[in-house]
Amino acid sequence: MHNIADVGSRRLWGGTQEDCDMEQIKYAQRPLTGVIRQLRPSDLPRFAEHLLRLDAQSRRDRFNGLTDGDFLRSYAERSFREGVTVIGYVEGNKVLAAAELHEQAEESAPTAEIAFSVERQLQHRGIGGRLFQRLVAQARGLGYLRLQVTTHSNNAAMKALARRFNAKLSFEYGETNGVIDLETDETAELEWAPAKLAVSHAARAIAA
Repeated sequence: MHNIADVGSRRLWGGTQEDCDMEQIKYAQRPLTGVIRQLRPSDLPRFAEHLLRLDAQSRRDRFNGLTDGDFLRSYAERSFREGVTVIGYVEGNKVLAAAELHEQAEESAPTAEIAFSVERQLQHRGIGGRLFQRLVAQARGLGYLRLQVTTHSNNAAMKALARRFNAKLSFEYGETNGVIDLETDETAELEWAPAKLAVSHAARAIAA
């Protein structure tokens, strides 16, 4: 088990839980001005910095457990090296949220596992849903027929998001497993029709 008290990640985030809460309040009071796009190879450092800025609960939600800075840096490098598709929400020079598409080559039907991470100050503002929409479109373009998602049983936001896109959920050994059938499901294309993310702070939030 990795130790989450990583000095490097604390320096990137720059504060305590109270600081995280204040950042979330500040971001909730301004419009979202970033863009959603596929990350380029040159975005690797920005993706790693995004993961390092995640607070403890967001890291647990993303990785189903505790992680330290060395693990996160290695994970980011491995993801880019192995050709994982990463869609990011980018503001300026920062990746503040990401959705990942990991091929599961051992499955009989073309299948990918998906994962999401949204920095605390931008959670509950609809970014997760828009990343989900873009990732589903990307998966269809790559010819995947099924998407899988796994999270811990207490991650209510991820479970709600998966249900929104008609994932069939099952529960086992403290984990929630979801499957989205891209051959039959059409709602994922319709649910989040707007492609641009420049929305006002008054827009309806979802759990993400």
